[in-house]
Amino acid sequence: MAPGFPLLAIRGSAGTSLLCGPPQCEQHSAFSSDCGVCRCVTFSRDGTLLGWSNGKGVSVVKSSDGSSVSTFDLPKTALMEISPLNNILVTWQPYTKTQDSPQGEANLRLFDLQSGRLVKALYQKKVDSWCPSWSDDEKICVRSVNNELHFYENNDFDSIANKLHMQKVSDFALSPGGQPSKVAVYVPGSKGAPSFVRLYQYPNLGGPTAALANKSFFKADKVTMQWNKKASAVLVTASTEVDKTGASYYGEQTLHYLAVNGETALVQLAKNGPIYDVAWSPSSSEFCVVYGFMPAKATVFNLKCDPVFDFGTGPRNAAYYSPQGHILVLAGFGNLRGQMEVWDVKKYKQVSKPQAPDATHFSWCPDGEHIVTATCAPRLRVGNGYKIWHYTGSVLHRFEVASGSELYEVRWQPFPDGSFPERPIKYQAAPSELGTTQAPPTQAYRPPALRHLPATASSKLHEDEPPQDLRPGVSGEKSLSKTALKNQRKREAKKAAKQESKPEPEPPSDSAPITNSQSEPSSGDPETDKKIKNLKKKLKAIEELKEQQAAGKVLQKNQLEKIQKEEQLLKEMEELQIGH
Repeated sequence: MAPGFPLLAIRGSAGTSLLCGPPQCEQHSAFSSDCGVCRCVTFSRDGTLLGWSNGKGVSVVKSSDGSSVSTFDLPKTALMEISPLNNILVTWQPYTKTQDSPQGEANLRLFDLQSGRLVKALYQKKVDSWCPSWSDDEKICVRSVNNELHFYENNDFDSIANKLHMQKVSDFALSPGGQPSKVAVYVPGSKGAPSFVRLYQYPNLGGPTAALANKSFFKADKVTMQWNKKASAVLVTASTEVDKTGASYYGEQTLHYLAVNGETALVQLAKNGPIYDVAWSPSSSEFCVVYGFMPAKATVFNLKCDPVFDFGTGPRNAAYYSPQGHILVLAGFGNLRGQMEVWDVKKYKQVSKPQAPDATHFSWCPDGEHIVTATCAPRLRVGNGYKIWHYTGSVLHRFEVASGSELYEVRWQPFPDGSFPERPIKYQAAPSELGTTQAPPTQAYRPPALRHLPATASSKLHEDEPPQDLRPGVSGEKSLSKTALKNQRKREAKKAAKQESKPEPEPPSDSAPITNSQSEPSSGDPETDKKIKNLKKKLKAIEELKEQQAAGKVLQKNQLEKIQKEEQLLKEMEELQIGH
């Protein structure tokens, strides 16, 4: 299939089918839909192969023409994957014991995809981390077995080439790309000792100095580890099941950064609350975090873990970068209303704000121009269906399943990197017969008894924070390093303290001592004088805040609100002075 028509695999109670992606949005003519209830569907990494399990067996076909590659008599298969170079098919079925085999049968099977030969049968009781992890060149394959990591080389599963011996490895993540392969391992804390994540480069797995980086932390029942595309750094989201402070029923989360050059950091987030999502940019040079009690904040950070752009607050809990990294979608799915904010990442300018209510799934098409949202079972069992959109908010194709049927999954056909070059971003909605779903401006609810009265400014429960560009030098100031900024602030504080502590010059002996009434003009009204004095005090504080902002300091919301009141305070001062 030539680039330009990525396929969309659709799995539901009515069977498995393939749709040609936009602009066609028609059924793939060469693929005969399978009417059996599909348990799982997968594409190969390069998108040339499609595999699925329908309760009778497993089939693998070519995506382009639907011709059969292999079939396997595996009716109980629940999960399947194809290795990066299409050499191995991995299948998993639930582990069971019978009277004939009290030990149970091996439930993780690896097959040679071309010949159909069984390469290895293994036991994998838990569904967590069921699939072995390969490097992109298939030279390394890793599997977690009884809290240790087993490494295989060149798809030889008869001998373990290497092991990572460590106290109870709970989770791991193999780096993307080819050699040298790196692995991030997580060991949970016990008996008062902290949890830690370490990075290793294969095959140097032993000895105290073998680790490329190490980060230890408390408050972690589980972690999620995400490598960036260039395999230069890992983001670790550490979570506890229960927040002991009682502030959140989501538990408590912290975000940690580890780089292969040994740098580590705790990512400082500007709002308390859960971390909903973390997404690496495909450029590997920055990442986006969605966090904080609702309305949630979203911030882009660089590799120094400094904030680059703050999107303000809004109803969102997920972030999705386009495959080319030029567009970022912030969305609020699940218990939120499905609002999507589409942003141009280079200009940090909003492109569109469509709505996909009840969506349970979102994914980017490999072309970086289109997205799919879907409402799937078992998360929602009514109103199942999917929509294909252009990122400008236009709905190009809509499908709703028949009454009594369910949609389980939709999945784009992947393509190798570079298949679809980045295109210039459009701000005008793409033409569509189905129109757009831009969210209409909402008005505050007014009781019927008050509707005949003129509208008054309503007070919101939460004031939305506006987006803020935090890149140094954007507003014309000189870009300063962290140390330079620190030193500059110290100098400013010292200068201010010096001015405050400077003694008043003594009056000449032949003149009368200066009184308050002589040094500061009086209005004759003590109450007015007091008000003017307070206003001057507030204006001085605002001036100091403006200097700090100009020096690059990120101000809090209440400090920004103070600056906004400067004009109002000056007006009050003028009125008081004119009035007397």
